[in-house]
Amino acid sequence: MMTIHAAKGLEFPYVYIVGLEENLFPSQLAVHSREELEEERRLFYVALTRAKKKIQLSYATSRWRWGQLTDCEPSRFLQEIDEEFLDWQYQTKRNFQTKTKGIPFRDNTNKLFVKPNRPKTKFIPKQVPTFLTKANAAMSKVGSENTKNQQLQAGMRVNHERFGKGKILQIEGLSDNKKAIIFFDGLGQKTLLLKFAKLDIIA
Repeated sequence: MMTIHAAKGLEFPYVYIVGLEENLFPSQLAVHSREELEEERRLFYVALTRAKKKIQLSYATSRWRWGQLTDCEPSRFLQEIDEEFLDWQYQTKRNFQTKTKGIPFRDNTNKLFVKPNRPKTKFIPKQVPTFLTKANAAMSKVGSENTKNQQLQAGMRVNHERFGKGKILQIEGLSDNKKAIIFFDGLGQKTLLLKFAKLDIIA
């Protein structure tokens, strides 16, 4: 286990990246600064390229923060990876009653719980996506996309397999960090890393 900074220059057969949630990665401070957001996006790419064979990306659907259980939103960085290169896996999630005001007590394992003032509701199992794998497969297909990406310019109409048709507002960045800011019809503005975007030029 190590930080992304510590992993720079290293490679491993298998890599696991956890905590891919908004306000965590990217951090809550970074989402309000374009420069800091770009730096964290670059770090995410560094993390992806540490894997030789396989990489597993994961996020939590809820997380305890400052004594409260809060719902989590998947990181925007996951949306920038083309769906073609992802293999969604599912794990049953149990929806327990959220923390309520009550009397704290400890069980035999010495873990702190909160005894609700009203009866607990039954949990409802459901299927939710929690893991994303095979992102490393994208690395093997980058070369074939480079020529097409060099042709992309602001003002062009393009089509994305997942987001549909849209207009390129701006191209920014260089080489592997080259990105397109696109306004998709009916979806609004999104920033895509061209290395994974797989855009088709319409006009």
